[in-house]
Amino acid sequence: MQRAERLIVLVDTLRRHRWPVTASALSEQLGVSTRTIYRDIQSLIGLGAPIDGEAGVGYLLRKGFFMPPLMFSPVELEALLLGARWVGQQGDKELADAANSALDKIATAVPPALREVLEDTGLWAGPSSAPRRGEPLFVLRRALREELKLRIVYRDVEGRETERTVWPLTLAFFEGARILAAWCELREDFRHFRIDRIADLRVMEESYPGSRRLLAQRWLQAERQRRSRKES
Repeated sequence: MQRAERLIVLVDTLRRHRWPVTASALSEQLGVSTRTIYRDIQSLIGLGAPIDGEAGVGYLLRKGFFMPPLMFSPVELEALLLGARWVGQQGDKELADAANSALDKIATAVPPALREVLEDTGLWAGPSSAPRRGEPLFVLRRALREELKLRIVYRDVEGRETERTVWPLTLAFFEGARILAAWCELREDFRHFRIDRIADLRVMEESYPGSRRLLAQRWLQAERQRRSRKES
C-alpha cells in the first residue's frame, strides 16, 4: 500500500472509532508497524486533521472532519475512471462530455501519485450494443430531475402506436436497451418503455403529483411483488 493511500485508509479507520484507538491496534488493521502509524499520525496532524491523543494512550479523530473530496484511494479512482468511461459509451453526448470534464477536474486536483493511476490504468469500457440513434436521453434526464410529466408516442413490438402521458421515475441502462420506468396515466399503473420505441416525446412542463422518490419506492415494491409471484 502506497503512503498516500495508507493515509486515507488511516483517516477512514480513525473515523470509525468513537473512542481513542491505540497505535498498536491501528498497525494491526493497516498491516504496518506502530512506528509507521506514529509517523503517519503526525503527517495527518500537519495536514490539518484534528486528531487528539498521544502515544500509549490512543488517538481520536474529532467529529466534523471531512477529508478533501478529491482524496481518493487508487481503487476508488479506478472505479471512477471505469464508470466515467462506461458513461462515455452508454450515455448521450451531454453525459459523455460531462464524464470527461469530471475526469479532467479530478486529474488536476488529486496528488501526483494518484494522478498516475488515472493515466496508467488498464481499465476500459467497451462500446454498447444498445441502439442510440435519435434517443432523447437528455430530455428524459431533465424530466427526471425536475419531476415533469412526459407526453410520448410509444410503438410496441408489433409496431402499434399509442399516445400516453407518463410520469418518469427512473432510466435504466442495459447492454442491449435503455428502459424508462414510469407511471402511465393510460394504463393507471407502472410501465416500462424501451427508449428506442418512443416515436415522439414532449416535456409537458407540468409536475406530476407526489415526489419521484416516493413513487420510485412504490414502483420497486410493485416489482418485487411481481417477481415474487412469478417465482412462486
